[in-house]
Order: sequence, then C-alpha cells, then structure tokens
Amino acid sequence: MKGNGDTAGLAGVIAGKTAICAVGENASSLRYRGYDALELAEHGSFEETAYLLLTGALPSRAELARFDARLGAGRSLPSELRRMLEAMPAESHPMDVLRTGCSLLGQLEPEADRSREVDCAIRLVAALPSMLLYWHRYVADGARIETSTDDESIAEQLLHLLHDEAPSDAHRKMLDASLTLYAEHELNASTFTARVIASTMSDLHSAVTGAIGALRGPLHGGANEAAMALIERFSSPEEAAEEVRRMLGRKERIMGFGHRVYRTSDPRNAPSKRMAKRLAAESGDTRLFDVAEAIERVMWEEKRLFANADFYSACIYRYLGIPTKLFTPIFVCARATGWCAHVFEQRADNKLIRPSAEYVGPAPRPYLPLEARG
Repeated sequence: MKGNGDTAGLAGVIAGKTAICAVGENASSLRYRGYDALELAEHGSFEETAYLLLTGALPSRAELARFDARLGAGRSLPSELRRMLEAMPAESHPMDVLRTGCSLLGQLEPEADRSREVDCAIRLVAALPSMLLYWHRYVADGARIETSTDDESIAEQLLHLLHDEAPSDAHRKMLDASLTLYAEHELNASTFTARVIASTMSDLHSAVTGAIGALRGPLHGGANEAAMALIERFSSPEEAAEEVRRMLGRKERIMGFGHRVYRTSDPRNAPSKRMAKRLAAESGDTRLFDVAEAIERVMWEEKRLFANADFYSACIYRYLGIPTKLFTPIFVCARATGWCAHVFEQRADNKLIRPSAEYVGPAPRPYLPLEARG
C-alpha cells in the first residue's frame, strides 16, 4: 500500500479474483454468477439466489424443493443457543447478538472439515433469522417463540416471527426481493474480512462471525439505520430539504448516498425505490417516502450524490413494520449467503492473504538504556 493516500482503504486495488459477483461495466450493474441481480429479485426468489451463490448454478424445481426443505429443517435452535440468547442483555445491539450466536453455533455444531462446508452454510443461513427473531421477541415481549415454522421462505419466516402472523404475499415478495439485492456484493469490507479469515484455513463460523463484526460498523452495514434516523426526523419534504441543505453547509455526513464502487448510480436503488413507493401508497401514509425523495433530490442537486441500496431499503423495512435496530441484522441474514460462497471460493485456491504496508514511522534509532533516558 502506498503511503501517499493513492490506495487509502485499498480503493481500486485488485485483491483477488472471483467468479461470484461482478459490478459490471462502468460499475452500473450487478450480476451474481452471470445473472442480473435485479432480474433475480424481480422474477426469482431469495432461496434460488442463495442456491446459485452456494453451488454456482440456478436450481431445478426438484433441487429447489430439496434446498427449501433443508433450510426449513435448519430453523430450529439448540437449547444451549436459546439459553444464550435469553441471557444476552436487553440493551445489546442485535448485531452483537448475531455475532455471538454465530460463534456459539460453531462450537455446538462445528464444521469439522471442508466436506461439510455446504451443510454448515445452509444451516447457518437458516439459523440466523431464527436467532435474530428469537432474541428480539424474548426481549420485546418475553415470548419464547417456536422458530421451526412451516413458512415457505426466509422472508415469510422473518415477517411471521416478527409480527406473530403470516405476511401478505406482497409484503413477503418485497422483503424477499430486498434480501436478494443484499445477498452479495463482491469484495466489500465484510466479505473481504471473511476471505482473510478463510485464507488462514479457519472454519466457516469464524469467517462469518468476523464478517458480522465488519458489517456492524456504520460505514458499512449501518447506513440504512442511519438513513431512517434522518428520514423520520422530518414532518414534511420541505422541512427535510431545507435542513439537509443546512447539514451539507455544515459539512455533516449524510448516510445512504454515494458508493465506493458505483460512480453514477447504484443499480439496486431503482427497484428499492419502486417498492418503497408502492408500500407508502398501500399504507396510506406517504410522509416517509416523500421525505426520502426530497432528501435524494437535494443530495443530487447539491452534491451529485446518488442514493445507494441502503437509503430506500430503510423505507421498505419501516413500511414492513421492521424496527430500525433490526435493519442491519436482516442485511446479515441475506449477505451470509455471499459470505459463505466467498469462503468456499477462497478455500478452493487458497493463499494466505497477507498484504504489505509502507512504513512511515521514525527512522532507525539506537536503544538507550533506562538510566540514560533520565
């Protein structure tokens, strides 16, 4: 890494090769193993996408049915894990809950060897939503919920366990599409973390636990929470536009805009905005969406910054009745598929990831005995 800032944060540095995800020409598209992520979100399902990421191909009808059955069987939580979730402080950040839960699951059901990596990944993808909602419901209302449900999809299970009733088909589909759009995104900070850990030949649970820790940071996974905190401050689009201009004048950071990879637009934003607009109309209260649209307009006019995937996903989740503190953990439930796929790819042609750094500290100097230092 150069010390002059040219590659600060490894921006623009090619750190490896992957066949899993590409952001496309001019960084304006997103493809999972060659398939347009937006088409997968609109016409497929999150489970199809998860299968694609983990195995390299879209499933046949029979393969998808078997995959769904395995995910369904993986929703139950060991008693030791449930007790740990109940023991977590009520004020814990849900990301800390998932990080700890993932680590404990790795001890209760260790990967043992690479021959079980796909089994471990499926179990983990199935168990993460159960961990999240079991803890949330226990803290919120003291309920010890049954996580092994008959819901047909992870999106349906999440909304069912959250609201204690089955979601509408429209709400299920919108959350499903959001999970698909969040499932994978090349060498972002959390994915790179997972690959670094995997390169040491550590286990899958350790890699995913580390990735959760990276995603917990507000500069990576917490942007949708910060976006909602901003949006819900305002009672009208006019108030929002005026205050955001003042914030920009004070050089305050506005979360949910711009991207380290995309330069002109985030392809995930358009479908997310459409879903948010539809949910706003269905709810009969468009304030949040109208405020969000006003903020988006100001950010483009003043800074030529576009809304990224996190901005309107915040509106989607709020209209679906999801508490803000669960926004990033639901991101985990989606991105775990991509993390696991990258761990598999790293292992398949592994080299220890150990970059170098340019030293910028003091010049060589002699050691002085303690008595000579006064």
